[in-house]
Amino acid sequence: MRNLPHAIFNYDEEVMTKTAVLALGGNAIIKAGEKGTISQQFANTRESLSGIVELIRQGYHLAITHGNGPQVGNLLRQQEEGEKVGLAPLPLGVLNAATEGTMGYMIEQSLQNRLLQSGIQKQVITIISQVVVDKNDPSMLNPTKFVGSTYYTQQQADELKNTLGWTLKEDAGKGFRRVVPSPLPQQIIPAETIRELVQRGEIVIAVGGGGIPIYIEDDGSYEGVDAVIDKDFASALLALNIEADLFVILTGVDKVAVDYGKPSQRDLDQLTVAEAKRYYEEKQFPAGSMGPKIKAAIDFLERGGTEVLITSIEHIVEAFEGKTGTRIVH
Repeated sequence: MRNLPHAIFNYDEEVMTKTAVLALGGNAIIKAGEKGTISQQFANTRESLSGIVELIRQGYHLAITHGNGPQVGNLLRQQEEGEKVGLAPLPLGVLNAATEGTMGYMIEQSLQNRLLQSGIQKQVITIISQVVVDKNDPSMLNPTKFVGSTYYTQQQADELKNTLGWTLKEDAGKGFRRVVPSPLPQQIIPAETIRELVQRGEIVIAVGGGGIPIYIEDDGSYEGVDAVIDKDFASALLALNIEADLFVILTGVDKVAVDYGKPSQRDLDQLTVAEAKRYYEEKQFPAGSMGPKIKAAIDFLERGGTEVLITSIEHIVEAFEGKTGTRIVH
């Protein structure tokens, strides 16, 4: 059973608080066409904070998640170059942990400065998050998630398979790319700690890039796995774990649409869960873009969530005002 909201004092007024999870996309931090220098990433991070500050002003307790696709892709390329000079490569799980730290640092510092400028006293905390997956998840046997941006020839792909044990698949006729499992998240290890901090009014940055995938051995110990967890699925699980009322998914478009990119495209202001499921089953939402976001929204709402808002990072404040964005409700 979901707990009732707690009464707190915020900005000298007694209000009933609500809780939200806001999921930032990794592409919001490294934008298309950018090299991804640290200066660019910090600048983009600062630009992404208006919606976060607005949620805080509205009295929400808040957890923030983020994607890491471009960032972990860059780290993978660095590993490949490092091998050429004899440096031992790091496994993908460790690279996920690294991006949680670096991106958490950027978001944490940028938000701390923005809150200071806005006269809001809040603590911002980054938590490196391990996320349990099933070691027998079907994706473990049939990896399909492309990682990294390097394309290989058939000969190079065969060599990498033999020397490093990678799985590579052809990507749209451009060459072969590495693929890894993308299992569903089952448990967020520090979920209770995150919940306690958020309920206390702290702003928590967690499950970055979907979190660090691990599985549980027969003796109860943890073991890392070379995989990636979908950020939206992990964010939906976090939203459920901390009993969030609102789950905000930031993406590259202002609204969800059906017949996207066609003359008959229709933007949607609001969807019910039933409508979202019907459009999903009709394959209106591609697996590589809007599909996981809609699936995560459905999962959150069917398991006790109240509302999902999907919009672009550029117009998030207008979305909170009801001027844009797509809301998914019961």
